[in-house]
Amino acid sequence: MDLKNVRNIGIIAHIDAGKTTTTERVLYYTGKSYKIGEVHEGEATMDWMEQERERGITITAAATQCHWKGMVPGQGEQDITINIIDTPGHVDFTAEVERSLRVLDGGVVVFDGSQGVEPQSETVWRQADKYSVPRIAFVNKMDKTGGDFYMSLASIHERLSKQAIAIQLPIGAENEFTGIIDLVRMRAYHFEGAHGESRVEMDIPADMKSKAEEYRSKLLEKVGEEGGDELMQKYLEGGTLTEEEIKKGIRAAVVKNKLYPVLCGSSLKNIGVQLMLDAVVDYLPSPLDLPPIKGKNPDTEEEEERKLSDDEPLSAIAFKIATDPF
Repeated sequence: MDLKNVRNIGIIAHIDAGKTTTTERVLYYTGKSYKIGEVHEGEATMDWMEQERERGITITAAATQCHWKGMVPGQGEQDITINIIDTPGHVDFTAEVERSLRVLDGGVVVFDGSQGVEPQSETVWRQADKYSVPRIAFVNKMDKTGGDFYMSLASIHERLSKQAIAIQLPIGAENEFTGIIDLVRMRAYHFEGAHGESRVEMDIPADMKSKAEEYRSKLLEKVGEEGGDELMQKYLEGGTLTEEEIKKGIRAAVVKNKLYPVLCGSSLKNIGVQLMLDAVVDYLPSPLDLPPIKGKNPDTEEEEERKLSDDEPLSAIAFKIATDPF
């Protein structure tokens, strides 16, 4: 397996932000499951414990693997292996989240679009800071009454990081939320089919062009500042950044925890999850993008450094212990 084509990610959030619902859509769109398991019906694949299904909440971290087609620079379209840990959102199970973050290469932080940053959102964000986990933000529930992307973005800036930058905008809001604008490609997307499995690309609506240009300008400024010396030089000289350069700059900044791309959607209404998967591939690090790991050799009791290579001795981090009743 080419480690460049691997993403080890976690889904983290405040309780009821739609974290497990988002994970269920990921499993469906990637072909891991043939049907969508709904949390409110007690059928979520990742909530396997009886207590989780009864209460409709995640109690323990659950891991799974799926595959997604993504563009890899210099390699074209590749089959990307995504290892996912779905973590609890309830404050009582914070320790379970922290153990999981220790082994992640990247994270997707899910927010309730009608609430913005909530108490546990702050907790998991700070835990991700502690372990230097690169992350993207997904403002979910844009179809919900009170769903407000711009309020949510402002709350992220105010309470979490000024380095969060919108790479998408919603088309409509609440029950009129119908699609998404991609600020990198400057294209709009609607989602059709029984479960939103078909994404339809189109021009940006005329009444949103000025807002899209405004937020794209903010994005390009951030990419110019944080995407590396070469991009900064080109941006300052007034050059036009290509789509590939913008993605490269965002990725470089995300890996170094200098930028946090903000996306939007509605997992329950099947809007935007595929674009979020594209962002996982485009912007979150592969194992090869991260520094070597340090740990204590059990034989010598001395600290050693291990690079991510098949030639290195085995090193592993245990984040979960479970008893199989069967």
